[in-house]
Amino acid sequence: MHTASSLRDSLLEQLRSRTWRAGHRLPTERELSVQFGLSRSTVRRVLADLKSRGLITQTVGSGTYVSEEIGHALAQINHRSAPLATSPAELMSARLVLEPAIVAMVVVHATDNDFARMEDCCDRGESATTLEEFELWDARLHEAVAEAAHNAVIAGVFQRMSEVRAQSEWGVLKRRSATPERRLAYQHEHRELVAALKERDVARATALCIEHLSHVRRNLLGY
Repeated sequence: MHTASSLRDSLLEQLRSRTWRAGHRLPTERELSVQFGLSRSTVRRVLADLKSRGLITQTVGSGTYVSEEIGHALAQINHRSAPLATSPAELMSARLVLEPAIVAMVVVHATDNDFARMEDCCDRGESATTLEEFELWDARLHEAVAEAAHNAVIAGVFQRMSEVRAQSEWGVLKRRSATPERRLAYQHEHRELVAALKERDVARATALCIEHLSHVRRNLLGY
């Protein structure tokens, strides 16, 4: 299942590889929507993000084009995309502040497609045969919740947090703390959170989000 992040990554790859050079006309919103199976609003949000970074330009009635300043814009992105120098403790502290705070936005803006993506992440996590695969779908579920807020700034922040989760120190802690019982508990907590979001129950979803993240922190860090 394609996501806003996979669309963004695909477009960036075309730009970084110079497959699309300055002045190249990008596919239309409709074409990208069909190709990636995403809503027009999601495609529009990704394009707006690329435009804000100076990678593309848009002309009403004409289309979307690679910026003439593409080289400079890519250099800026490459500089900013260096791995974050942060610890699992710092990441968990940030998650406990940020993730519950966006629940109200998700409840207001999430679509049926967003909920279907969350449930797909739950399904894939539950059927995962390795810890690494489960952790992948765990991270993608939290990304799906963040992207359901339909806010490019929040989506960008969560993408960076996912990059930290992919770093080796996080993986070592996950392996040390992993047990079948804890995984089952996480799966149950994920399902409860998604259900509360679907019911548009802000108070319950917020409480469940805090409870889940606190549980993860206790298992990983001991407090």
